[in-house]
Amino acid sequence: MKPKKIGLVLIVLLSVGIYFLLYHKDKSLKFIPENSDAVILIDKKKLIRQYISALAVHPSEWFGSRKKEQKQISIFNSGIKIPDYVQIFHLKNSKLNEWYSVFEIESQEKLSAFLKGRKFQNLGNNLYRKDFFYIKIENNLCIAGTSKNLDIVGKSFYGNSRTKILNADVFMEEGIGSVAFISESRTSNISIELKDNRIEFKKGDGYQHFLSLISELNKENLFINADLDQENLSLVSRIFPTISKDSLKMNRLKMNAKLELKNDTIITYGYDEDFNEVQKLSYQKIVQPEYFVQIETKKKDEVWNYFKNKKWLNDKNEFVAIPFQPNTASKTKNGIEIKSQQNSALPITHKNKNFVLVKNDPLLFSLFKGLNDFKLLKNTEYLFYGNDKQSFFLTLKFKDKELPLILQ
Repeated sequence: MKPKKIGLVLIVLLSVGIYFLLYHKDKSLKFIPENSDAVILIDKKKLIRQYISALAVHPSEWFGSRKKEQKQISIFNSGIKIPDYVQIFHLKNSKLNEWYSVFEIESQEKLSAFLKGRKFQNLGNNLYRKDFFYIKIENNLCIAGTSKNLDIVGKSFYGNSRTKILNADVFMEEGIGSVAFISESRTSNISIELKDNRIEFKKGDGYQHFLSLISELNKENLFINADLDQENLSLVSRIFPTISKDSLKMNRLKMNAKLELKNDTIITYGYDEDFNEVQKLSYQKIVQPEYFVQIETKKKDEVWNYFKNKKWLNDKNEFVAIPFQPNTASKTKNGIEIKSQQNSALPITHKNKNFVLVKNDPLLFSLFKGLNDFKLLKNTEYLFYGNDKQSFFLTLKFKDKELPLILQ
């Protein structure tokens, strides 16, 4: 065979191999129960292609390997079969933080070594735990979740109860993954995209205007800045059932907050040489949150009474549901306002856009010491939520580093 023909055959074989390795996908979703109301899909091969692209422009990472990674077993060599679409689901009538995923087991021995290497605690009965993650091994399936009630999930995939197979095209958008909310009438999909320094969840084409809003909000010296209309408050009430939209009857909620480092006077008493009581003053730096909440409502008396009945409002008109005291709540012409005492937060601005921006503030870790254990929070720059009738946008922005997120 001539060298040209040999070269052509090799190119064809290489192209076919690359296609099946990086592009060809099994779109069948075998592990989503019929009683799921939300699904997260991650496109494994698209994620791998993005990883290769990032690696190609960072040659310093080509041969670099970390000692920790050498000691730990990779998820791709853990004894479980990673499908082309990783399927994570939420069940109807379960708690907001309860999510599950199911994988087929290829090697029980490798899976046991992986769990041991990752320091999962064996709770018995093939149940393992690490932090808030649980893993159950049953009938050649590995069931993972944020709740230990994994038997409920397992029953959906055995015998006559086995769930029907779905197609990924129903749920996927253009990103590396999607979040799909399932109802009887329709399925609503939100695309997931992984950027160099942020993760984006978006729907619709009009999300770009939120980027300019983020830039504008970042100029304000605020830790929290929010403005939500009734429709978005309704969404919050569905996510947090303890907040009742029908009871609150809010038309709009606006708030801002900032953290400041202030001098705090400590008064102690001692005695002089003649045993006379002497007052002593000392000073320390403390983090003091300052905030301003504005509730617009046409039924302010009903809202006020609701706060009273929930014991969120005491006899001194202090809104005790906010943990940082003291503050003052009062009725206004258009609703109710809650202000921290000595409030110096920026006044509420009327942008008439639905958004929530939570910025990382170094003082936050002084206020809540326990947060210092969460490295992810320290590396976060801000969390932003924006929504209107045309588009939805949620992004988690991390601090800029030399390497993109996918290589970190």
